[in-house]
Amino acid sequence: MIKNLSFYKLVSSVCAIYILYSLANNYMIDPGAEAFLGHKTDLTRELNTSAWLMVMYVHIAFACVAMASGLLNFWTGSYMKHPRLHRSNGYIYVTSVLMVVLTSGYMAPYATGGKISSMGFNLLNLIWLAITTTAIVHIRKKRVSPHRRWMIRSYAFCFTNMLIHLFTFILHKMIGITYVTSYTIGLYGAIAFILVVPEVIFRIEKRPI
Repeated sequence: MIKNLSFYKLVSSVCAIYILYSLANNYMIDPGAEAFLGHKTDLTRELNTSAWLMVMYVHIAFACVAMASGLLNFWTGSYMKHPRLHRSNGYIYVTSVLMVVLTSGYMAPYATGGKISSMGFNLLNLIWLAITTTAIVHIRKKRVSPHRRWMIRSYAFCFTNMLIHLFTFILHKMIGITYVTSYTIGLYGAIAFILVVPEVIFRIEKRPI
């Protein structure tokens, strides 16, 4: 119980810092996303910057809501102590995920790294929707334990952007690989990471104390 609480506090701290950073960076420090857009070269279709930025703002807002609402529902005992809040917050999470996927679908054709990155984002969106839908099906059938596991798998996708930029930073700034290549590798590395980590967590939970 203590270990779980400590892990929850760690994840909560990471989420809080990242949400604040994302909001400050994208709405205050660099609202025009000039640094990021500077890496989008050789696009196959013309980029409407104004429209892209509006979609990005919506994307970031709902991504932050998904991260926060998902974290709240993983609070120990939230389902038992506050079932209505848990359910309502669950709807907020699912709606946020849907909005993130839809906006990501719009931005995918303009992804840094071209077609390969676009395919990666589309794949990521499909997997996230499938996993979240599976979690919903389980809770509708009152299968609490499977629902929790599939929600953990779904929630892992909230860290996609964080992981992409972390991997990109390591590959580009520390190793010296070009930014576009680093970003593409970071994208697929993030997908692999968020698919594997939940399974590792489940295996650790099964180990006898």
